[in-house]
Amino acid sequence: MRVAVAGASGYIGGRLVPRLIEMGHEVTVLTRDAGRLAGYPWADDVRIVEGGLEDADAAADLCAGAETLYYLVHSMGGPGDFERKERECALTTAVAARDASVSRIVYLAGLHPEGPLSRHLASRQEVGRILKSSGVPLFELQAGLVIGSGSASFEMIRHLTDVLPVMPAPRWVRNRIQPIAVRDALHYLLSVADVDPARAGTYDIGGPDVLTYRDMMRIYADAAGLRRPRIIALPVLTPWLAAQWVNLVTPIPRALAIPLVESLQHDCVMGEQRIDQIIDAPEGGLTGYRRSVDLALERLDLDTVETSWATAHAVEQPAEPLPSDPEWAGRTVFVDRQEVRSSASPEQLWNVVVAVGGDAGWYSLPVAWRLRGLFDKLIGGAGLSRGRRSRTGLRPGDVVDFWRVEQIEEGRLLRLRADMLVPGQAWLEFVVEADGDGSVCRQRAVFFPRGLSGRLYWWAMVPFHGTIFPGMSRRMAERAEKEAQG
Repeated sequence: MRVAVAGASGYIGGRLVPRLIEMGHEVTVLTRDAGRLAGYPWADDVRIVEGGLEDADAAADLCAGAETLYYLVHSMGGPGDFERKERECALTTAVAARDASVSRIVYLAGLHPEGPLSRHLASRQEVGRILKSSGVPLFELQAGLVIGSGSASFEMIRHLTDVLPVMPAPRWVRNRIQPIAVRDALHYLLSVADVDPARAGTYDIGGPDVLTYRDMMRIYADAAGLRRPRIIALPVLTPWLAAQWVNLVTPIPRALAIPLVESLQHDCVMGEQRIDQIIDAPEGGLTGYRRSVDLALERLDLDTVETSWATAHAVEQPAEPLPSDPEWAGRTVFVDRQEVRSSASPEQLWNVVVAVGGDAGWYSLPVAWRLRGLFDKLIGGAGLSRGRRSRTGLRPGDVVDFWRVEQIEEGRLLRLRADMLVPGQAWLEFVVEADGDGSVCRQRAVFFPRGLSGRLYWWAMVPFHGTIFPGMSRRMAERAEKEAQG
């Protein structure tokens, strides 16, 4: 079958695509930057269309020849008016799918109660109506919290439980929720491609357990070997205040925490079981919540997380790549350059460089890095707590604390673009090369300031840069030499 996937670099899409390929489907994916897919093991096995869904030509190219279209995109937590963006993308896609005579659209939406909805869930519902108006048979699968390694829901539960033995919480911790394991969500998404289009409609999907958010945190604590947190529900903790708390304590940034928290204000359970009439349950049955947590923790321990919410989540900073040096002429740019030689081999030095961030830290003045991360969190940025998808490997688009991998050439170049909130654009680059019997690492921090505030920011940071950047290079070389010596 010829399958098109919108949202292939997202949390769900990045796991769905390789499974579609394994099943023998011909897959076309849409991405704004083809280079971002370079690190995915399946990139050479798909047809890549470059562009965004708001672009009619790109949407038409994605749908051309497709029998099934998976619509897995959303703009929640991204910059700007996410409701308008979701509406525009859905309209463009609906027209493209209709004109290409697509046989079915599969759309992953949000499980929601009857009555008033949060902005996020209302927008998800409107997207479904728009896609249905195309006349193409629409299978709308409505899921609640998706639990798996790297999912936003799991990371929110994990960090709240890990950090806080006593937690003041809003009333929604008592609401009933029906989470679904990511493996079961993928099972339904894959299986629906074989269902007769005449059975198209809206179907609720969920796991076997109905729990409160309080229950979910306590079960996670049991699975992780932690003391169960004491959770005190406070009626005065509004959704907005709760979102600020979630932003501060977890890796979830404020722009994403607000719509997530708003969506937890009501019970979120399946209203019907009609999905059982068209799709059989997974072999062995649906995965319970405790088992979902165990599997997610196992993935984290083995460093085998396939995709992460952080990689898929858009940020306020522009996604423009670092301009080439000749283009700097006539522009204000600040650069800090460091160079360090090591007796370790280039491979050994590269292994230290590519492990930067996450559990390994930034090799220099950890307190200063933590304070900078906390400040970024307080002003609504990403902060340092997002960590990394993998402790040992990186690919384009991966998050590294409050940076994002813009470019990587295995064994030689790592370029990170800042996701932190700064008055301008910033990059941190490492180049590793052979140097006689050893190696050399050339480190470069580049900052394009925005207005006076950007210039003042750079000069205010100069005293810290004068210690942090040289120390980082030096300690990378020392660690590589120490590991080379065994």
